[in-house]
Amino acid sequence: MLLGNLKLAKPETFHVFDTTLRDGAQQEGLRLTVHDKLRIAGLLDELGVTFIEGGWPGANPNETEFFRLAAEKLQLKNATLVAFGATRRVGMTAATDPLTKALLDANTEVICVVAKSHDRHVRDALKTTQEENLAMIEDTVTYLISQGRRVFVDCEHFFNGYLDNPTYAKMAVATAAEAGAEVVILCDTNGGMLPGMVREIVADVAKLGGQLGIHCHNDTGCAVANTLAGVDAGIMHVQGTMNGYGERTGNADLTTVIANLKLKYGWDVITDEALRDLTRIAHSVADITNQTPWARQPYLGVSSFAHKAGLHASAIKVDANLYQHIDPELVGNGMRMLISDMAGRANIQIKAEQLGHDLSERETAARLAEKVKEREAEGYSYEAADASFDLLIRAELGADLDLCQIAGWRVFTDQDEESQAVIRVGFADEPAKPYVGEGNGPVNALDQALRAALTPRYPQMATIELVDYRVRLLDEGRGTDATTRVLIDTRMGSKTWTTVGVGGNVVEASWEALVEAYTYALCVAY
Repeated sequence: MLLGNLKLAKPETFHVFDTTLRDGAQQEGLRLTVHDKLRIAGLLDELGVTFIEGGWPGANPNETEFFRLAAEKLQLKNATLVAFGATRRVGMTAATDPLTKALLDANTEVICVVAKSHDRHVRDALKTTQEENLAMIEDTVTYLISQGRRVFVDCEHFFNGYLDNPTYAKMAVATAAEAGAEVVILCDTNGGMLPGMVREIVADVAKLGGQLGIHCHNDTGCAVANTLAGVDAGIMHVQGTMNGYGERTGNADLTTVIANLKLKYGWDVITDEALRDLTRIAHSVADITNQTPWARQPYLGVSSFAHKAGLHASAIKVDANLYQHIDPELVGNGMRMLISDMAGRANIQIKAEQLGHDLSERETAARLAEKVKEREAEGYSYEAADASFDLLIRAELGADLDLCQIAGWRVFTDQDEESQAVIRVGFADEPAKPYVGEGNGPVNALDQALRAALTPRYPQMATIELVDYRVRLLDEGRGTDATTRVLIDTRMGSKTWTTVGVGGNVVEASWEALVEAYTYALCVAY
């Protein structure tokens, strides 16, 4: 990679250090069981990170249990498990401190200890002297090494400490390195730094010699940029979390850091095969942690390579890279073409091709583009409703999509909020007749009535389920008289699709989306 006129070479030794199981787990609303942590550790090893920080043994029973089970069940092929703790306590020795013993009892090859490097924290948090803090660092590192462990030291609040008292902050780094710490990590614990500040400070600290790492939080929105600024200044060890999990605004997103190092710096921090699994692994971690994946997450989000403007689509038809900085398949993602009132003929053609249709005939594509714009003006949205757009294409191409003939429908709701729907449905060989459904609300009742009509002819209806239902009012200020848009997500086996309906009320819009959901299921998906 060229940085100005300089080509930045990868250090001979370079670490990718994941702290999802420890620092990431401190995110608000995120709680990991021991089983969750074991599963995530397996995924991180599959990705090929160098180190996995498992947690703080002795901090609570779950943390201790994790390390016990990890020794029995984790068969790591690429990564090394790390136990995290702190320097020995004030007034004790490392050899007699129970928390230091708990670190050794975790039986990991590597131990990472956090140390104070900000003089105010030494005074106000530890309530000790600067000299005693340095002695705590030296004693802890030398003792753990004497017990056969490799030791990393996280210099907590380092950058703020450097700004307040650079001499003492650098003394903490030097003390750890001279005691034998393999890597000393400079931590932006408050997350308040900017890339230029990080680059300048790391370059100064690098003059001390030794191997440096960096650990950034995202409070300025710069955690990834700050991490890369540290790389530019000479660090050889990057810390972060999957999907940027962590307290407050999170940590540096290790998925973005890895992708940048691999694709922009050209460094082999993970294999090409692992890079292609990056999206899958990141989303698997999101599933385990019960966190919704961020749609606009760099490289991995569903919107990361989504294109909406007609101008973009025209260029992408010539060369996809004209509006994409990488091939999304390199990270296991894919390009998406969004269909909206901003779409042109090229959008329609590309999206149709992705759905398996040939719209190379320009007039058909242009006619469909105009129809989309007309329907968007009425309130339809096809960005998230691929199934409805697929049906629109098929109708334009002359496909027979008539499952049945719907002559009409009515819904009744009594004072107990129980609903009954009556629909009149006919088939090619049978005149229209009524079908009745009862349910929890008018939409559920309509669903039951439609199922009653279709299931005798289409037994596969039993395998179809509605999994999500979303409503939006489109006319601000009109209240219950507003035009309504409904999106319905439907699943059959491993397939999931979305349909859209628009109407003068929520029931009318829901009915349209419901009919399209089953039409797509029986005419396309099955």
